[in-house]
Amino acid sequence: MEDIIEMFNQLRLKEALRQYKKDFVATHWNEEKYKWEAVKCFQDNWDIHAADFEDMLSQSLSKTSNLLASTNNFPAGMIIEFAHAAPEKVRAMYMDLFDESKDVFGRIESFKKQSNILLKKYKSTAKQHYQHENAITTYLWLRYPDKYYVYKYSEARSVSNKLDSNYKFKKGSYTDNLKSFYDFYNEIRESLKRDSTLIDLFKSQLTDDCYPDSELRTLTFDVGFYISRNISKPADKESNQADSDDMEFTEKPKSSEEHRYWWLNANPKIWSFSNLQTSHVQEYTLFNENGNKRRVFQNFVDARAGDLVIGYESNPVKQVVALAKVSAANDGKKICFEKTESLVNPIDYRTLKECPELEQMEFFQNPNGTFFKLTKDEYEFIMDMIREENPLTSKDMNTSYTKKDFLSEVYMSENQYDRLSGVLLNKMNLILQGAPGVGKTFTAKRLAYSLMGEKDDSRIEFVQFHQNYSYEDFVMGYRPSGDSYELKYGIFYQFCKKAENQPDKKFFFIIDEINRGNLSKIFGELLMLIEKDYRGTKATLAYNGMPFSVPKNLYIVGMMNTADRSLAMIDYALRRRFSFFEMAPAFESKGFKEYQHSLDNRTFNELISEIVKLNGEISRDKSLGKGFCIGHSYFCGKTKETCTNEWMQSVVNYDILPMLSEYWFDDDTKVQRWDHILHGVFQ
Repeated sequence: MEDIIEMFNQLRLKEALRQYKKDFVATHWNEEKYKWEAVKCFQDNWDIHAADFEDMLSQSLSKTSNLLASTNNFPAGMIIEFAHAAPEKVRAMYMDLFDESKDVFGRIESFKKQSNILLKKYKSTAKQHYQHENAITTYLWLRYPDKYYVYKYSEARSVSNKLDSNYKFKKGSYTDNLKSFYDFYNEIRESLKRDSTLIDLFKSQLTDDCYPDSELRTLTFDVGFYISRNISKPADKESNQADSDDMEFTEKPKSSEEHRYWWLNANPKIWSFSNLQTSHVQEYTLFNENGNKRRVFQNFVDARAGDLVIGYESNPVKQVVALAKVSAANDGKKICFEKTESLVNPIDYRTLKECPELEQMEFFQNPNGTFFKLTKDEYEFIMDMIREENPLTSKDMNTSYTKKDFLSEVYMSENQYDRLSGVLLNKMNLILQGAPGVGKTFTAKRLAYSLMGEKDDSRIEFVQFHQNYSYEDFVMGYRPSGDSYELKYGIFYQFCKKAENQPDKKFFFIIDEINRGNLSKIFGELLMLIEKDYRGTKATLAYNGMPFSVPKNLYIVGMMNTADRSLAMIDYALRRRFSFFEMAPAFESKGFKEYQHSLDNRTFNELISEIVKLNGEISRDKSLGKGFCIGHSYFCGKTKETCTNEWMQSVVNYDILPMLSEYWFDDDTKVQRWDHILHGVFQ
């Protein structure tokens, strides 16, 4: 279809289909043929008006196999049980679900709600209804196989990653995910329809007990199933964590060598995951202070070194805040956990509790205790939510960056660089101050690169202060969330947590226009914690009452425009916590002279000569001074080919002259004189 805008990498799909076709007859069809048989069986038996609705439903679903049943997950069995207890109610549910005059997403949601009602009513015989998006879209596909696909979150997201797709799938966004899924698979289907070899191959295998699938809907989601399990991910989308938002019905038996998975509760009134440094080992006794075995004692006995742990803090935090592992199995007295990661964005208890996929989690079934089992699916589901908000740092090799690279890019002498880097490493908090255009932002980022030894932007955070910037933006504060308010963490808090996870690496927090904000208000109690001598020291935060520290590997670089007259002097309490480094125009530096020489442009040389004279006049003006001089960065970044008169005139007209009009707002004669001088260069 020519009107469709492709939202994924067609070359990746083409390669996947090549492999799919190669395996189709040899192995794949024999294993997956039951899908087409299941549709045929449903179509042959379905009768919404059947007198014995339960029996009809059972017959219709009899060949769905692992599409609707697996270990501990049995949506087909449960809906049949509901049909036995309340056949007319289940009949009405299916009538509504299959009513194509209504919005499909509303129908799916209604089916889920009605299943919950039945579960509450017949809870004596059932603990779960399992009627979630995966099962409900299976019913829709069985009824309308020429219109629908079977939706499975993990498959959809995996296929999206492996085909380098623009479609996004996010935990809990059920309606948005379904819409994206249908659009995505419609695109894939269009590609399949153009593959005559695949279609001929598929038709050659169909038998009378298979649904013919003329619209290729079943073939499309079967291709998706194949891609999710047999095609490697693109390198830039590789993840160490599996995705499992739904019922996984094809599961390999667990090896004795596989990890087990656990949920560990920490009571922040006694000890806190947040207080522990990454790699810290925490001992946990198997007996309480009275000498009695801890609740769910067997879990402590079963845990083995290397097992993976979700770190949760109970009331008042009620969030998953860390990841850990069992570092040593129990010795009869204690068990040891090693914290492996602080979560920059913790996951709320409420978010997890609302996920139907976690309804049977041991902790949610009976929260009394400390150490709870997780199934692999539950662990991977939680990890997927964690990685959605806390993505892993890319392991791609970063470009090396040295002092030599800095000096080649920033017009600064080696002695100046040594002073600048030395001041930051010693004080840990630095403010670059200077006139507009002296390259403060450019310098700050490259200073960070040079001290890291590489270009790693994941270890640099950039923020700009303004008059309305607050502690709530910077550290934490309550924000509207539906009908209530939730505590949200600010950018500095999150970056500190990120730095904590890699204590052996330097992190840089860069603040533009640092003197535009109310600094005491923004930093709050962190005003003390950012001092070098207090790095790593805990202080209690105002909002959550929890201890917090600014890590020792985090450096703060602020930037201050000395020509901004609208600003008050920087807060003294903050001033004494920062070192200040003055940056001046570098027209006379060796680096700029070499750059100027490389352009070999007489007009450019004349313009720079006049700018230097202009800076002399600005410096001598008692109402201005050297802090108002014109910076060199306005004239950088050009080559011999791009250094044109038009570009130079635009700098004069739109950067320099407006600045002079502001400087000498009460002296039009002086502004006019410099207007003539600078434009005279181009005559």
